[in-house]
Amino acid sequence: MSYKSVYLQDVLSIHEIYSIHYFEYMCDFSFPGESHDFWEFLCVDKGEVNVLAGEKFHALKKGDIIFHRPNEFHDVNSNGLIAPNLVVMSFSCDSPVMSFFEEKVLQISEPERLLLAQIIQEAKYVFDGRMDDPYQEELLLTKSPRFAGEQLIRLYLEQLLIQLIRRYMVRTSPPAHPPIVKSIKQKADGELFSQVLEYMEAHVYESLTIEQLCRSNSVGRSQLQKLFRSRSGYGAIEYFSRMKVDLAKQMIRENHYNFTQIADTLGFSSIHYFSRQFKRITGMTPSEYASSIKALSDHPV
Repeated sequence: MSYKSVYLQDVLSIHEIYSIHYFEYMCDFSFPGESHDFWEFLCVDKGEVNVLAGEKFHALKKGDIIFHRPNEFHDVNSNGLIAPNLVVMSFSCDSPVMSFFEEKVLQISEPERLLLAQIIQEAKYVFDGRMDDPYQEELLLTKSPRFAGEQLIRLYLEQLLIQLIRRYMVRTSPPAHPPIVKSIKQKADGELFSQVLEYMEAHVYESLTIEQLCRSNSVGRSQLQKLFRSRSGYGAIEYFSRMKVDLAKQMIRENHYNFTQIADTLGFSSIHYFSRQFKRITGMTPSEYASSIKALSDHPV
């Protein structure tokens, strides 16, 4: 037999990246703005922010993503009420299809959120320095980066852009094949996971036990633990504890309550237990975290 190869075309390629950031901003943070000759996007992971892109103002909420084309002036400001978490990445790409992203605010889906998380995870093992420093101007490789980490970052980023274009592109004809339907079990697991998450969010200011979670959501203990470990990597109560600490971090950045009030509001038995849990999960005490975030916010431009 005589085999013939097929050359795989690239619709877009990214070989240069300038920044990968995950910011936890104070509720009164203000970045004065900049422009540069490469692409940048900002995605709101939590909270809300106000963004100026060129001459257009945008109020962005959780899940919104905005792209800034090369040489477009842009700034970002917290709204003074909610302390936001943001993903910001900048890169070079001269593909004509990038024009799709100009002057658009899109909403990311769960697969795209996962791709962002994978990029951030790989970046931790590829680059030195803090990912929450808004004034970092150069990515420095670690002495021993994870194998193929740079390539995976590029592939995840390219996949993210392609998926966004595919999802938002208007179809001129129906797909050749019907979409693959998820199995009944996958659908049921997804619905149960979402149901328990909603229950946790509704009771995040209380103390919950695994028994309460199971009883209130009509699920067995082993099934619940298996579901959370497969979906999040944590047990259900550990996930709930991290949800509480994430909210505590936001409350610290909003600067409306002291640590004792935050611990009491979130249902911790004491300020000491709150501090221990906070340090176990974040690696810092609440006061160390507050000082760290404030130092970054006060960094001179």
